[in-house]
Amino acid sequence: MAHQGLVVLAVVTLLCIFFNLRSTYADEQQWCVADPKASVDDLQKALNWACGVGGADCGPIQPNQPCFDPNTVIDHASYAFNSYWQVNKKKGGICSFKGTAQLVSTDPSHGSCKFPYDP
Repeated sequence: MAHQGLVVLAVVTLLCIFFNLRSTYADEQQWCVADPKASVDDLQKALNWACGVGGADCGPIQPNQPCFDPNTVIDHASYAFNSYWQVNKKKGGICSFKGTAQLVSTDPSHGSCKFPYDP
């Protein structure tokens, strides 16, 4: 009997460790940003979609707003892609934008430009 109790305790302990590790990795913060290997033309098309039909909040990348500078397609696309993905990831949205985006685990925020993150 004592042996069975130890086996059950060991199994329960291992399961707890497994689920704790799994939830730790699942909670890793991620942001969706433009892939630096993507062409400017492809990024511009994806940026237009994200800020239009995609419904991303692109206000912060407008002139005189905190994420306008640097004023490049890759920087603006990164903000827009992340804005879209953070809102839609729990509804099945993906970070792809026809292969022009990638997930990163380092916060891309800079200066007064804060990239949204929604756990």
